[in-house]
Amino acid sequence: MPTVNAYAAPSASEDLIPTTIERREVGPRDVLIEIKFAGICHSDIHTVRGDWGPQQYPLTPGHEIAGFVTEVGSEVTRHKVGDRVGVGCMVNSCKECANCLAGEEQYCLKGMTGTYGAVDRDGTITQGGYSTHVVVTEDFVVTIPEGIELDVAAPLLCAGITTFSPLKRWGAGPGKKVAVVGLGGLGHMAVKLAHAMGAEVSVLSQSLKKQEDGLRLGADHYYATSDAGTFETLAGSFDLIINTVSASIDISSYLQLLSLDGTLVNVGAPAEPLPVNAFALIGGRRAFAGSMIGGIRETQEMLDFCAEHGIGAEIEVIPADKINEAYERVLASDVRYRFVIDTATL
Repeated sequence: MPTVNAYAAPSASEDLIPTTIERREVGPRDVLIEIKFAGICHSDIHTVRGDWGPQQYPLTPGHEIAGFVTEVGSEVTRHKVGDRVGVGCMVNSCKECANCLAGEEQYCLKGMTGTYGAVDRDGTITQGGYSTHVVVTEDFVVTIPEGIELDVAAPLLCAGITTFSPLKRWGAGPGKKVAVVGLGGLGHMAVKLAHAMGAEVSVLSQSLKKQEDGLRLGADHYYATSDAGTFETLAGSFDLIINTVSASIDISSYLQLLSLDGTLVNVGAPAEPLPVNAFALIGGRRAFAGSMIGGIRETQEMLDFCAEHGIGAEIEVIPADKINEAYERVLASDVRYRFVIDTATL
């Protein structure tokens, strides 16, 4: 079993440290990937700190992975050595249930296998992309088109697909008014993608401090939610609201911003429940929905869309020894808009 360099959390309360982890041998359907870049997602922090439940440590996070294929198993047909590839939030599923057969592996009825901190089909605990190499079954490896650099592509494997999927599912496009709550790692991708799809895009952020960025990224309008007048002005305005915030917000107030038959989709995942006033839904036949990443087929579609429209994440590349500092900066909203680890520094 190959040993590779990585960064791991020894416990929920300790900083991540340099370590080595074991990767399985390349099986007949497996692909060995040399990781070049790994994005830092807010969910990495939630997971390693135990916010979403107890974990098995040491744990290597990271599910925004971009690199090159360096070895393939004897039965692999989708990828070859030298291919530019990515791995997102899942590395396996049952492949047999109705959802898997429909290309919605993220909703596998037997539970999809997360890229880290999950029990894989062989009983081992998966370890993520803050490492130099990973072995993944070919069905969960996507192709990164030539039009996108690997560093700006890495965050597309989570932040990109997490926002692309609901924008597509709820019909963002010409003639639709879309609002994005929060301009962070997810939010900035939602703005870029909704704009490229042809929607009229508004950002709803606590303050106007990122207004210049929001407009540059493709927003048509930018509003401060700390101003009570914003909710009066925008009442009944939007066909679709994508909430990207991983903190508790007053969902009922945001529901009032939807037009008749509008939908608010939650993609942020706060640890606390989000209470909803039923009248906020009933009053305008509104819907409150959730969405989680996307299937492998849709993830490939998203990458191809991004290549076609010249879309990548806004990133700050860091060496591995800055990971813990980056975590604190993410929590302080001090990143524009995604940290990406240069794995050569491992």
